[in-house]
Amino acid sequence: MTHKLMILPGDGIGVEVMAEVRKVLNWLQSESGIAFDISEGLIGGASIDAHKNPLTDETLAQCRKSDAVILGAVGGPKWADVDYAIRPEAGLLRLRKELGLFANLRPAMVFDALVDASTLKPEIVKGLDILIVRELTGGVYFGEPRGIEDLGNGQRRGFNTQTYTTEEIQRVGRVAFELARKRRNKVTSCEKANVMESGKLWREEITALHKAEYGDVELEHMYADNCAMQLLRRPSQFDVIVTDNLFGDILSDEASMLTGSLGMLPSASLGKPGAPGLYEPVHGSAPDIAGQGKANPLATILSLAMALRYSLNEGKTADRLEQAAQAVLNSGTRTADIMAPGCRQVSTSGMGDALIEQLRKTKAKAA
Repeated sequence: MTHKLMILPGDGIGVEVMAEVRKVLNWLQSESGIAFDISEGLIGGASIDAHKNPLTDETLAQCRKSDAVILGAVGGPKWADVDYAIRPEAGLLRLRKELGLFANLRPAMVFDALVDASTLKPEIVKGLDILIVRELTGGVYFGEPRGIEDLGNGQRRGFNTQTYTTEEIQRVGRVAFELARKRRNKVTSCEKANVMESGKLWREEITALHKAEYGDVELEHMYADNCAMQLLRRPSQFDVIVTDNLFGDILSDEASMLTGSLGMLPSASLGKPGAPGLYEPVHGSAPDIAGQGKANPLATILSLAMALRYSLNEGKTADRLEQAAQAVLNSGTRTADIMAPGCRQVSTSGMGDALIEQLRKTKAKAA
């Protein structure tokens, strides 16, 4: 089987980290016997520069035909003054919506070698392994009506609408429960049912789904603000957290910082079975270090591992990539964002080379 991949480097450091993904893919093709049909396109600011559009219909069509899409990062100050409707981030939002990607998976895992990089005490974060499942295509980011209106007398009003349906809640809930069954069998559902009708509906629908289909999975409900506090107080209590678009955006960023570096964190956005998934690092385009070889490519490489697992049915190869990343970190190899005393600092390409060298060693031992 040949896996069709669409690569979208995007802007800033997205170009550099995606070059390391290319190196890994080339190695896998030559050494592991996995065949890839790889296409590449523009998104975000790069697409605005070329086409005056952050995501063209042609690029979207190529993404639809793929088994998985790997994205680098979008955005930067260069495009700060473009119209809101065609800002770089609008291309990413359109891609998620057009592909029907309703569930965003954000793992927050602390590698043993990086436990001291967290701002929390090592005993709080050691062994941390949380998965946040964020609803991605509904809620306040997409609700209508929305806008800014002139009230007269120098006054204006900005407004957005938070809205969810039974189907939207239950489909992301199913993803969370199914993933929990493969982990530690616990789901924490977060909302603000005490002050928001959409939150009340969320709690009722998750409860009904649990009762009807997932009684074997432990379910707890938690207000989103309390969850934010508990992530700092005792994060080990969580396994899978499922929540809406707005709270998921906030809570996943908070959880990511428990790990010490955004440069280590992958993500996946999934839709219906058979639809292409979108895989991207959590970090942004980091224009301040773009082109300097300082970016950490591991988050993007680990996003490729998620693609291998969730879209390409190559779970064993995904395991190998993740184990190689762990081994590289254990060896003391670091990019600038995770540098520590006594370690060896390498460039973006140096980290990619170190990971491939570890893959070679693992293959040689297996032989």
